[in-house]
Amino acid sequence: MEQRYNVTEFILLGLTQSLHGQKILFLLFLLIYVVTMIGNLLIIMTVVISPTLNAPLYFFLGYLSFLDAVYSTTVTPNMLMNLLNKKKTISFQACFTQLFIEHLFGGAEILLLVAMAYDRYVAICKPLHYMTIMNQRVCVLLVVLACVGGFVHAIVHLLFVYNLPFCGTNVIDHFVCDMYPLLKLACTDTYVIGLSVIANDGAICVIIFLMLLISYGVILHSLKNLSQEGRLKALSTCGSHITVVVLFFVPCIFMYMRPPYTLPIDKFLTVFYTVFTPMLNPLIYTLRNTEIKIAMKKIWTRKRK
Repeated sequence: MEQRYNVTEFILLGLTQSLHGQKILFLLFLLIYVVTMIGNLLIIMTVVISPTLNAPLYFFLGYLSFLDAVYSTTVTPNMLMNLLNKKKTISFQACFTQLFIEHLFGGAEILLLVAMAYDRYVAICKPLHYMTIMNQRVCVLLVVLACVGGFVHAIVHLLFVYNLPFCGTNVIDHFVCDMYPLLKLACTDTYVIGLSVIANDGAICVIIFLMLLISYGVILHSLKNLSQEGRLKALSTCGSHITVVVLFFVPCIFMYMRPPYTLPIDKFLTVFYTVFTPMLNPLIYTLRNTEIKIAMKKIWTRKRK
């Protein structure tokens, strides 16, 4: 792959130029990152150790927590270092590596949410055939497909921007390497690439988001056939899923389902779905899922003994 660029590094302007503001943001994001890692690793450990959490739902939840932990680690540690350093630079290779990994795990998480919606559909609408349809082989296959889909999504972005000529300024008005800020720096016509971003990010997010809303609508409509206890349990689980879907998809749709230009609000939205959402996901699932809370208590009690 022939490289065509005159810059060896990029300068990330970050979220603020205020030194006092940078210190406050460092402490805030450090706390969020620690909570994110503890929460997601706790869910992974609970799902792996607890014998009661052997349903496909928790298999997917464990992988979702893994993706959230890696996704957050792709962005947050580098952002924390830049908040402390005076020279906020990132090498050319590191920038595109971050871009690739960010979209790899972000794309895989989107597809994993689709798999989780399908799992809930089968569990609620076809309960007698649930364990037959959602057997271990199918669950592993869905996770593998999510990872392959994320890889294809990320490699398409990388192939489009890697050979762009960056012969002008190397200052990125952002805290992370992403498509639109990089396209803004390229000294060539990026109209076609901008359309590919809309198709590969925006359109896919809109289509999958609508599909998920429709599927959960079908699931909620079918709850009338369940008992009162089953209805409440299904509502709690689906409520958690819908909350996570909205938190992840709405900012992504606003970011990418538009012409390729940057807005001041883009930084806040990127912070939301790369920093806050990975922290909120384990909190949403643990607070609304009785089985996970019971399993965590049993593990904690066993370790104290």
